[in-house]
Amino acid sequence: MSVIRGDIMEHFDVVVVGAGISGIGAGYHLQTLSPDRSYVILEGREDLGGTWDLFRYPGIRSDSDMYTLGYGFKPWTDAKAIADGPAILSYLRETARENGIDRHIRYGHRVIAAAWSSEDAVWTVTVERGAECERVEFTCAFLFMCSGYYDYAKGHAPEFPGAEDFAGRIVQPQFWPEDLDYTGKRVVVIGSGATAVTLVPAMAKTAQHVTMLQRSPTYIVARPSQDAIANGLRRWLPAKAAYGLTRWKNVLLGQFFFGRMRKHPDKAKARLLGWVRDHLGPDYDVDRHFTPRYNPWDQRLCLVPDADLFAAIKAGDASVVTDTIETFTKDGIRLSSGQELPADIIVTATGLELQLMSGVAFSVDGNTIDPAKSLGYKGMMFSDIPNLASSFGYTNASWTLKADLTCAYVCRLLNTMRARGLRQATPRVTDPEVQPEDFLDFSSGYVQRALEKFPKQGSKAPWKLHQNYLKDLLALRYGSVDDGMEFSNPEPARKAA
Repeated sequence: MSVIRGDIMEHFDVVVVGAGISGIGAGYHLQTLSPDRSYVILEGREDLGGTWDLFRYPGIRSDSDMYTLGYGFKPWTDAKAIADGPAILSYLRETARENGIDRHIRYGHRVIAAAWSSEDAVWTVTVERGAECERVEFTCAFLFMCSGYYDYAKGHAPEFPGAEDFAGRIVQPQFWPEDLDYTGKRVVVIGSGATAVTLVPAMAKTAQHVTMLQRSPTYIVARPSQDAIANGLRRWLPAKAAYGLTRWKNVLLGQFFFGRMRKHPDKAKARLLGWVRDHLGPDYDVDRHFTPRYNPWDQRLCLVPDADLFAAIKAGDASVVTDTIETFTKDGIRLSSGQELPADIIVTATGLELQLMSGVAFSVDGNTIDPAKSLGYKGMMFSDIPNLASSFGYTNASWTLKADLTCAYVCRLLNTMRARGLRQATPRVTDPEVQPEDFLDFSSGYVQRALEKFPKQGSKAPWKLHQNYLKDLLALRYGSVDDGMEFSNPEPARKAA
């Protein structure tokens, strides 16, 4: 058998790592589609929710609508389509509780290593448990990594000259201090991504003034926080039907606009910047502060619900400065242009530190392996690594859309192996025409900094990463499980009684 209790290690058919959106979804799918399999969810932190429990900064919210960020099996019924962090965390807790998934979660269990044995057809998973980091082990037939794509222990923290001279407080959003009082304070937020555009209007409600300091602009789109069509459908249809229709509406509209923007970038750019001018007026310098150097969707668009960022700028509570930092000073930041930005608090919204599968050390049959050296299979598995899947969402749509498909596909693999009496499923590259390509075609700094940490994708299916829900739906729900997959390792014959 494999935690060690006495001299017995607990064994599960599936070990799920992480109790965030993907891990809770994995629990539901396993119970529903592979109900004869035992599973456990190992969570390194002391609560479920992942991102939505970790991040506590002001205004924390989704930048995807909850009709697609929510699960396909659990209708989102709140009036707001763009939800705040506490509401999302409550939704996840309710989902886990209603389905009994919470009973399968082991908190304070941080996975540090996993070793596959072909002879036994099991993963031995090594865990540090509790504050004492007690070493324990589990075994499982299938390992499902649902631990996200970034390092929970640290964010991207560039070194700023003179930071030690600053007399105020420097804050990293990933580790927001509960005691921080910014009422009446001068705040500078460094960054122009999703975190920055969330923080600025939220802090501007009570701060003296908030400045968003950026090296270069990001495309920003305003959108109502409520979906009028969705709320209308709920008045006339059962919740599940209204949710399903809204989910498909948003999926199809998202795919349509993404395709149009990539195909006609100049027109898309003009339209996006035109909307910003509509909000800020003809006298605002949109060319300097809101016109990126890249085309739409070369990086993810930033969403501002109810145009809250633009409203804060128009009210004079917030401003945008586009410049580079020369040095921090005692009283704020001196820019390369010579301008001084006074500050009592500086928030470094400088991005995430990406990490593949929580930095777990993997080995197969005694040989150390690096998944980053492999080729990604259907955006969820890795060449030559058996019985291992990872949930990784979309960059151009809601994370959960891909997570749901991945969870269901894992169950297809489990059910196929059992039906065929085989214990091992290993992606194999057998097509000599398949060429390696970067895992993500995204110019964002946090992606470019970490590309070498992630596997390559292939130039052809099933190794191609589509970033397209409709294509993935067809491939993962209805496509063959045998394309590029080697099933092997028969169940041992049972001895007669």
